[in-house]
Amino acid sequence: MSQPGFDIVYSAEVAMARADKAPIVALESTIITHGMPYPQNVETARKVEQVLHAKGVVPATIAVIEGRLHVGLDPDDLTRFAQSRKPAKLSRADMAACLATGGTGATTVAATMIAARLAGIDVFATGGIGGVHRGAESSFDISADLQELAQTPVTTVAAGAKAILDIPKTLEVLETLGVPVIAFGQDDFPAFWSRSSGLPAPLRMDDPAQIARAHILRGALGLSGGQLVANPIPPEAEIARDDLIPIIEQALTQAMSEGIAAKAVTPYLLQRIYELTEGRSLTANIELVLNNARLAAQIAREICIQRQNSGSGAR
Repeated sequence: MSQPGFDIVYSAEVAMARADKAPIVALESTIITHGMPYPQNVETARKVEQVLHAKGVVPATIAVIEGRLHVGLDPDDLTRFAQSRKPAKLSRADMAACLATGGTGATTVAATMIAARLAGIDVFATGGIGGVHRGAESSFDISADLQELAQTPVTTVAAGAKAILDIPKTLEVLETLGVPVIAFGQDDFPAFWSRSSGLPAPLRMDDPAQIARAHILRGALGLSGGQLVANPIPPEAEIARDDLIPIIEQALTQAMSEGIAAKAVTPYLLQRIYELTEGRSLTANIELVLNNARLAAQIAREICIQRQNSGSGAR
């Protein structure tokens, strides 16, 4: 499919699902290139796609490859991309530049949401969103993910915000931007590896059909932006918040002492926490991503059912 100035390359499976108005869930690609080591990255990506297939939903992993926006990666493309050498980490600010220069890059939450909107995909499953970094009152380091949630109409399913962030400030910014923050099945806002951040979520819903209905109604009301669905990690996979806090503090201190800043902060911290937890953080990360894919599949299916029942097939 051609857009003014660039092409969207759909995988055969995604192209067929779009034609049939079948449910699709978008998947980011930074979790493949910047979130996990090889080969766990490609193994996890395939497991997430298998979870979606098992739920009757088509996965659409999104990436920029040699200046072309790919929505859905065939198995061989996924393997090659997982082994890419130093792909860019793309957000709203640099996505167009990567396309213009023929570059290759992995999409963050913000960039994946942009691509999902272009492709007519309503639901996106990820690990955790970016947000307000600790010390942001001095560094002004705030993820573009928050602004994207406020302006791009995609429902994003995540295990809350990454635990390395300033979660209270992240929730305050989301409230200011008018982003619905919906905890699924509990009152607390989850914190990625932990089921609770110790903070209440602004909203709670226990039924994917309700979340789907809210997504549709936001469009009907003319409201900009999407929804953040905060889905807690399964109990058996979580790392307790009290165990994580000192580990995160140690990793943050080391990052500051080494002068790590900007986009390098998150991958550095994730790697350091992986080392300090002796790999438990990676195991938890994989489980929460799979769990988010399951919920995202249910929401995507419900959106399709509700639109069909209302006589509107538009995405």
